This record gives sequence, C-alpha cells and structure tokens, in this order.
Amino acid sequence: MSIAEIAAAAKSASIRLAAVKTDVKDSALARIAKALKRHSAEIVSANEEDLAAAEKNNLPAPLMKRLKFGEDKIAQTIAGIDSLIKLDDPVGKTITATELDEGLELYKVSCPIGVIGVVFESRPDALVQISTLCLKSGNAVLLKGGSEAAGTNRILTNVISKASEKTGLPRGWVQLLETRQDVAEMLGMDQYIDLVIPRGSYEFVRYIMDNTNIAVLGHADGICHVYVDGDADLDMAVNIAVDSKCQYVAVCNAAETMLVDGRIAEAFLPKVKAALEQKGVQLRGCEKTASIIDLQPATEQDWSTEYLDYILSIRVVAGLDEAIEHINRFGSGHTDTIVTANREKAARFMDLVDSANVFWNCSTRFSDGFRYGLGAEVGISTNKIHARGPVGLEGLVIYKWKLLGTGQVVADYSGSGAKKFTHKKIK
Repeated sequence: MSIAEIAAAAKSASIRLAAVKTDVKDSALARIAKALKRHSAEIVSANEEDLAAAEKNNLPAPLMKRLKFGEDKIAQTIAGIDSLIKLDDPVGKTITATELDEGLELYKVSCPIGVIGVVFESRPDALVQISTLCLKSGNAVLLKGGSEAAGTNRILTNVISKASEKTGLPRGWVQLLETRQDVAEMLGMDQYIDLVIPRGSYEFVRYIMDNTNIAVLGHADGICHVYVDGDADLDMAVNIAVDSKCQYVAVCNAAETMLVDGRIAEAFLPKVKAALEQKGVQLRGCEKTASIIDLQPATEQDWSTEYLDYILSIRVVAGLDEAIEHINRFGSGHTDTIVTANREKAARFMDLVDSANVFWNCSTRFSDGFRYGLGAEVGISTNKIHARGPVGLEGLVIYKWKLLGTGQVVADYSGSGAKKFTHKKIK
C-alpha cells in the first residue's frame, strides 16, 4: 500500500473506532496483552537480531539500552496494558452541560482526535504504549519507530493489529511506517491525519513543524535541571541528583544540569561528586565549581546539551533567582526540580520556572505518564496548547458540542420580541 492508501485506511478506521464501546476496547487491550505474552519468544528473537545489527553499526550504548526488549520489558509492558484497562474511558464524557432555553440543551462531550502520526525513538516498548493509548482513546495511529528497531516493531505491530481485530476493531487502525520517505509523505497527508507527535531532538521536531500543515504536538529536548538550594538537606539532594541523572540516563526526563546555591557549594559538591562518580558519571562544571572540585571545564554549549549519557554539567549560582533565570534560558521546558526545605522558595521556583513539569524535593524521573497514573504516554509535550507534560489518555481526546433541540430556530431569538436565552447550567 502507498502512504496515501495507508493514511486513508487509517482515517476510515478512526471514524468507526470513535464509536467503539469501552468494553470492546478493554477486551481488545486484554487480548493484546495475552498475545504479547504468547508471542514473547518470537518478539525477543526479533529484538536480538535488531540488537546484533545495531551493535555492528556501533549504536551508542544508551541507545542500545533503549532498544533492548527482553522478557522483563515485555512483562513491564503487559503490566502497563493491564493498568490501562483499569482507567476510565476518556471518550464520551460530558464536560459541561447548559440549557440555552427550555428544550434546547448544549453538551460539551469528549471525543477522539482522529488519526495520529507518531514518530518515536528506538524503543519497542514505546510502540506498544503509544498504540494501546490510542486504542483506549479511540484514535487510529500511524507509527514510525527508529530503523534500529525495525524487526521488533514489525512483529509488535503485527501482534497488536491481529489481536485487536479479533475483538471487532476496524482493520487499519494501527499501521507501521518504516522509512524516512514514509514520514516525509505522511507530513503531506493533512486530509487524513489530524495530529503528528514527533519524539526526538529539537532540530527534528522543528523540521516536522516546518514541513507540515498538520497540527504538531512537539516533544523536543529534555534538558532537565536539579537545583540544590541553600536550604536543602544535603543527603536528600545527593540522592535526588543521583537518581535524576543515573536511574536511566538515556531518557528525556534524566537530569542534564545541576545548579548549586553558592552558600552550600563547598559542603555539597564533594559529596555529590563522590556519589556521581561512583555511578560512572563524567562531570563538567563552571569556574566556581572547578575551584571546589576537580572536573572538566564546562562550555557554553554544555548548558543547552541533552547528553542522554553519564555526563552532568554543574553550575554554581548566587541563589534561587539566578537558578530560575538559568533554567528559563537554557532549559527545554520539560522537567525541573528544586531541593529545599524552604516552602516559599519551592513555591516561587514552581511558579516561575517555565516548564511543563516542576517538582519539589523529588527526582526529575517522576515525569512520566505511567508514574502520573495516565496509562503511560505517547510523549511528553513542551507545548502550551492542548496538552502539556506527559500526554496520556486525556491528552488524546478533544471535544465536540452536541446541541439537542425541540424545533428551535435562530429567528425566534432575533429582532423585536426575541426570546431570551436562559443559559442555565445542567447538573
């Protein structure tokens, strides 16, 4: 099939999928979970072939870690589907209800977006998360994963498609794109595709935005910060910094820069250096940092670099306001956290840092759809319209207005002697 035919099929499927009842969608999700378990050996085998090819092509270690999809990852993915089944269906919810006049009632009701194109990194588990979230929210989806995961993505899409169609879901609701040319063609299919979600670098997201008329929900760089305030518990700060950086380095919510209040820098920096270097982290720092601990000098470029590796840049700042200024200048609007015992400072930080996720006394790694209870995520949006932060089920629906009348016409509400609107809220 051509990309135009694939997109047209997805559009047709999306119209029917929008009306599928909750029990049918949940049944399809349960069947997908069982099929993934049943076909786990084949999935692991395909993934091992992808890993071997990637290793020959010298894929960087952090990306190899993302690519691996073994039995444990499959089990985690199935657990994610089980939790998704338990979530409320976001489709068909009445958001507001208003009586315009007696016998004339207006309802604002949630509905699917339609067809969503998602371009994502070499993470096979992301393919399952994205497709099942789209299913639950009633959206058709076109998926383009990293070429390194081509074999794994192929078998996963096949398993998901066959299992879901057996429960009555429309054929073509989930489809896999495989080449860059496929993506280029998809960007021109605005008559069929309603939203594109690109996951990747700022340059990649910018390219997508500049080359399509389709709405784009951008998920760009994850340049996340840990700010250690002068009123921080230093042991807590060490634990949070280490977890934010090291718990999983190859993800967008891992910390890339740590800011340290100059008042506690001499006491804190040696402690955190020892803990981070024990994890194999290479440190880069400003002149003030270098005067306290031994590390590689940081360049201006380091402050705006997403390493996705065991590298952390450190800057000593004069206090809260300078930390906020640094984050708003160099950050990507993703996730930033403050470690402090001062509630007022924490509130100021969370009010003034212009990011989708702002935390107090906890790791940046909590910025995640599954951890938020959203049923995983299709990505983390740094946009300021429609959806922001982890985009789960609620971010994959919009709404329509339903007006129920009993023969009313606008002429009766115009001119002299016009009828009046009541505009009463319906409970």
